[in-house]
Amino acid sequence: MARINFDLQQLEAFVAVAERGSFRAAADHIHLSAPALSRRIDKLETILGARLFNRTTRDVELTPLGSVFLERARAAMDDLESAMLGISDIAASRSGRVTVACVPSAAIYFLPSVVRSFSERYPLIRIRVIDEAAGPVLASVVSGESDFGISFMGSQVPGVDFDPIHTDPFVLAMPREHALAKRKSLSWAQLQNERLIAVARSSGNRQLLDDALAKAGVNPSYRFEVSHIATLLGMVEAGLGLAAVPRLALPHGHARLVGVALRDPAVSRVLGLATRRGAALRAPARMFHDYLRAALKARP
Repeated sequence: MARINFDLQQLEAFVAVAERGSFRAAADHIHLSAPALSRRIDKLETILGARLFNRTTRDVELTPLGSVFLERARAAMDDLESAMLGISDIAASRSGRVTVACVPSAAIYFLPSVVRSFSERYPLIRIRVIDEAAGPVLASVVSGESDFGISFMGSQVPGVDFDPIHTDPFVLAMPREHALAKRKSLSWAQLQNERLIAVARSSGNRQLLDDALAKAGVNPSYRFEVSHIATLLGMVEAGLGLAAVPRLALPHGHARLVGVALRDPAVSRVLGLATRRGAALRAPARMFHDYLRAALKARP
């Protein structure tokens, strides 16, 4: 196998340009002259035998190969940084970078609170969140773009291991002043005269809900459809209608909205953590993975 002779400085230069989209801005960031930075990139591309950037007079963008190499370079820099500092495996788990992909309904309220408490405990670990629908979340896990994902059962793909952790029921979101807000539960039949809002049919949550309702012979009529849970909740807050959402997307104590249990049928999804089959998590990712698992398991 041929020896690869690039060094940390070349990786640092590459990541700086990729993250800033500009050779000049990257050179300023790492305190290097623009020509010296350009030489480092040229040497790295020569070593790899491939172009990492498409350059024009005004823009710099990653090639497809450059996008793949970026994630590998970031991981390598984290590992090299720990190695150069002579840190033990335990200490290495307290610094580094973690990328987690997450379905938006869990990313709205659940994930930020967990990230906050985790970051207070481990302030040197950098966290990147990819908030996408269930399909792209799992694709991100398979490609290695993310270390692991938060998704729900029923949308699995080959090459992904799914660890089911938390059963998340759908509730009816409505303003606290709504006439039905004091009810302990509502049947779908009681919603015939209510304006209902839903996420688009392309959403994994919508597909799961539609399948369960169809089996029960329930066919609700939706006045509005939107693409994202956050938009859906905003429209409910504005008084445009009511919406069935996962409980995790509408926590207890919301300032303006309340969630009422739904029955006949009651619909739930199973939320869990998705990892790429056969891939070992690096120490920082393993630490955040276990922290998230405990947080999900502790949900009432």
